[in-house]
Amino acid sequence: MRLRLRGITKQFPGVLANDHVSIEVDRGEILALLGENGAGKTTLMNILSGLYKPDEGEIILDEQPRVFKDPAEAIAAGIGMVHQHFMLVPIFDVTDSVTLGSEVTTGPFGALDRKTARARIVDLSEKYGLDVDPDAHIEDLPVGVRQRVEILKALYRHSDVLVLDEPSAVLTPNETEELFLIIRGLAAAGTAIIFISHKLNEVLEIADRITVLRLGRVVGTVTPKETTRSGLAEMMVGRQVQLTVERKDAQRGEVVLEVRGAQVRDDRQEIAVRGVDLDVHAGEIVAVAGVQGNGQTEFVEALTGLRQLDAGTIVIAGEPIVSADPRHIADLGVAHIPEDRLRDGLVRGFTVAENYVLDSYHREPYSSGIRYHPDAVARAATQAVKDFDVRTPSITTDVGSLSGGNQQKVVVAREFGRQVKLVVASQPTRGLDVGSIEYIHRRLVEQRDAGAAILIVSTELDEVLALGDRIAVMYGGEIVGILPAAEATRDKVGLLMGGVR
Repeated sequence: MRLRLRGITKQFPGVLANDHVSIEVDRGEILALLGENGAGKTTLMNILSGLYKPDEGEIILDEQPRVFKDPAEAIAAGIGMVHQHFMLVPIFDVTDSVTLGSEVTTGPFGALDRKTARARIVDLSEKYGLDVDPDAHIEDLPVGVRQRVEILKALYRHSDVLVLDEPSAVLTPNETEELFLIIRGLAAAGTAIIFISHKLNEVLEIADRITVLRLGRVVGTVTPKETTRSGLAEMMVGRQVQLTVERKDAQRGEVVLEVRGAQVRDDRQEIAVRGVDLDVHAGEIVAVAGVQGNGQTEFVEALTGLRQLDAGTIVIAGEPIVSADPRHIADLGVAHIPEDRLRDGLVRGFTVAENYVLDSYHREPYSSGIRYHPDAVARAATQAVKDFDVRTPSITTDVGSLSGGNQQKVVVAREFGRQVKLVVASQPTRGLDVGSIEYIHRRLVEQRDAGAAILIVSTELDEVLALGDRIAVMYGGEIVGILPAAEATRDKVGLLMGGVR
C-alpha cells in the first residue's frame, strides 16, 4: 500500500499545527518522522488515524482519496497506530488484549471464538518473529514483550500502514535491537512503516528516508546516507545544536546523599526497592540507568518525601530523613525534577508565575505572614523566564498551554532558582526535542560545577553515558552495578539493564 498525505493543514485557535504538509511512504518502506515538540508530528498522525479532520489537504491510499470520520474507519482502511504509552489491560491475557474490540464470534448467539483468534495470533507471531505467548497475562510480561503485543494488535487488524510513536522509549538496548529486527521484518513483508522518534541514532539506523518537520512545515526529506546526527538536529531546530555535553572532570567533595539498605514498597504494597546502597558527592553526577519499572520511581519518591521508607536510612546533607515531607526536604536544599512534570511538577490551570513559586510562595519575598505579594512573584517569574529561556507569551499564561520543553524549563527554573545542595532529576528530558535536551543538560552540568550533588535517573542510555561521572544500574529494585564513566560502555550498561551482572 502506498500512503500519501498531500497539503495537510490543521489550525487550532492561535496555532497553525500543520501548514500544507505533504509526506509519502510506500509499501515495504520505513519513513522516519522527526521534529521538535510542537512541530506538528502528533497532529499529523492524529489526522491520519481519524482522530482529527484536516482543514485542507487529503489522504491518498493506493491512489484513492480517503476521508476518515473516526479511528474505526482508519483502522478498517489498514492504518495501525502503536502509541508510546501502551494501551493494554494488565489483567487480560495476550489473546484478549489483541482482540479487544475486534473479537471473533461464532454461532447464532455470537459466542466468542477464542480458539480461532488464538490460532491467528500464533500465526502472526510466528510469521513476523514476535515470539509472544498468546496465553500470557499482560501484567506478567516484560516491557519489550508488551511492545510486541501492541504491534500484534495492529497486525491482527490487517494494518498495511503501521505508525510507531517513540517505540523504543521504554526498552533496553538489547530489546531495541530486537524491535528493529521485527520492524525490518514487517517492512520486508510489505508493511509501510512510519517511525516517530527523537533519538537521532535510531532514526539513522532504521529508516529508509527521514522527513523533518519544523513549526508545522516539512523542511526536508533525506536518506541516512545523506545526513548526520548534527545535520538532522540542525534541520529540526533551525540552528546548530551541541549534541555532546561539554564538561570538565568532576571535582568530588563531601557526601551529600547517603542511602543505606533502602527498601520501599509500591502502591500495591509489594517491595519495589530492595536494599539499595548509594552515595552521591558534591560536585559529581551519579546517573542511574535502567528500564522503567525496576524501582526507580519508588526510589526517587522516597528520596523526595513522596513515599516512606519501608526499611533502611536516607541521610541528606548530614540530616537523617525520617518521615520527612517534601517541603522539609526542599528546605534542606533539595531540587526535584519529577519524571512526570504535569502530574508532580506543575499545576495545569495555574499560570507560569504561580507554578514558579509553587514551593516558595509561603516565604519572603512572596509572602509575609498570611499576606501574598503578587508583584514580587511577577518580578521573580519575569526574570526566571528570561534567565531560563522559557518561551511563553506571558507569565500569566496557563502553563498547560506551553510545549513540553517549555514546561520542563519552568520546573527547572523553579528548582534551580535557589541555592541547592542536591538535585534529584528523574527522566529530565523525557519527550523533549534536541534543543530542549541540550539546554537541560547544560543546566545540570552547571549545577554540578557549582558544587551541587546531582542524581539523575534516566531510561535514556545516551543521556546516562553523556552525563554520568558514575553510572549505577537498577534492575529488579536493586543496584546491580556501579561503573565509573571511563569504564561504562553501551554494552556493559545494556547488559546490566537486562539483569546480567
